[in-house]
Amino acid sequence: MASGAVKEKYMPAKSKAQQRAAGAALSAKRGETPKSKIKGASKEMAESMTEKQLEEFASGTTKGKPEHVD
Repeated sequence: MASGAVKEKYMPAKSKAQQRAAGAALSAKRGETPKSKIKGASKEMAESMTEKQLEEFASGTTKGKPEHVD
């Protein structure tokens, strides 16, 4: 077995709300939005995910996705 960094692949967002939260976190991560302006899930995402992970999570179409996931 080869040693090396394990790549974590985040699943795409399952709802429109998740995509919006990831987009807000990505904006804060890039410095486009002050980190003090984000809260809740967006703030947690910005702190715990890399920019690349946020891009993957926020990308994709919202068509056919529910507004929220239970």
